This record gives sequence, C-alpha cells and structure tokens, in this order.
Amino acid sequence: MSVANTEKLALLVWAATTEHPELVATPLVHALAARALDAEVELHFAGPAVRWLLVGVAAGACAAPDSGKSIADFIAEVQQSGARLHVCSMAAAQWTAAGETLLPGVRHAGATAFVARSLDSAWKTLVY
Repeated sequence: MSVANTEKLALLVWAATTEHPELVATPLVHALAARALDAEVELHFAGPAVRWLLVGVAAGACAAPDSGKSIADFIAEVQQSGARLHVCSMAAAQWTAAGETLLPGVRHAGATAFVARSLDSAWKTLVY
C-alpha cells in the first residue's frame, strides 16, 4: 500500500523526555511507517524532547527493557528513511548545555515552522 507522493506529515515531539524513552519510540515508528508509504515526513522536536537530538543522548536509551534497539538506532533509521528532523531553536537554547552538539543533519526551526504546517491544508500533523 502506498499513498500519493503529495502526502505530507509533520510530527511534533515535545512530551517525550529523556527520562521516558518509551514515549519517543512511537513518533519515530510512525515517521518510519509514513515514509514506508512514501509520505514526506518532518519531525519537530520541542521543549525538553530536543535533548534526543543531541550527540550521545539517545545511544544508551531503549524504548523497552531488553529491546536490543536503542533510541539512537531509531533516530538513525528515521534519518536514513529521508524524514527530516527539526529542533526548535528556542527550546534548544534552553535545553542544550555548553559543548553539546546536535546530531548531523538536524535542522533548526522555530515554533512558527510547525504551526505553519498545521495551518497548511497539504500537511497532516500529529502531536506527541
């Protein structure tokens, strides 16, 4: 099953903090499912969830005990699928410490970017 190439999905991830890795797995899996259906996909990380997009943060976290797949593995798979990862610039300034860096390929986008997707009838949005 595939959808028309014009299908577009933007996901906002804000409540999935690093203290609860089980909460970030679902939006990552949904992004992969949408890419498998040939949809254009963007994930917008905001609030404390921006920490998932920092180098080294996701490597030791798993969605479930003994799952064998880290959150870093999911993020890498999402990036390899062609989905775009965005970090809220304001949230990154608040939740990123000096010396921490974003994962390669992560783009900055303000809150307006996700709101614009929400208002654009060509895009569907999900919030986690």
